[in-house]
Amino acid sequence: MEVVLACLRKYGQRLDLEIARETGFPLATVHSDLKALVAAGSIITCNLTRFEAGRRIDAIQCRVAGYIPTPAPGRKTK
Repeated sequence: MEVVLACLRKYGQRLDLEIARETGFPLATVHSDLKALVAAGSIITCNLTRFEAGRRIDAIQCRVAGYIPTPAPGRKTK
């Protein structure tokens, strides 16, 4: 579980497929870790359906709960 959470903290918002690829864990293990992290309130997930090359891909998009990215540098609108 800690490896999955560390991956999300390092890279930000990720799909379950990307987390499995980066950590080297099987997708079933990543899914069980994600369910445990959601139950603990550490992450937020949503279901995502994507079409790539005419093929349907169902995935889970994840991010760390309570994370607010820093504002982008540069001029701000008034």
